[in-house]
Amino acid sequence: MHAVVGDRLIVHSQHVDGPVRDGEILEVRGPHGEPPYRVLWSDTGHEGLVFPGPDATVQHFEQEAPDQDEPLAER
Repeated sequence: MHAVVGDRLIVHSQHVDGPVRDGEILEVRGPHGEPPYRVLWSDTGHEGLVFPGPDATVQHFEQEAPDQDEPLAER
């Protein structure tokens, strides 16, 4: 699993018709985008440190690419 700050962590229910939780990844503590993640849960507004299991997925959002006309020192 790989994530960056701003991605969404989605935890699917293990039961039919069970709730799905999602939250914004605020911090990536593992090396190279790996868990654990500090997540702000959308359903409760609480933050927590999460070690996602096999029922979790990461929704990636497009990151803005740096302006190619910008000098490297300013990126």
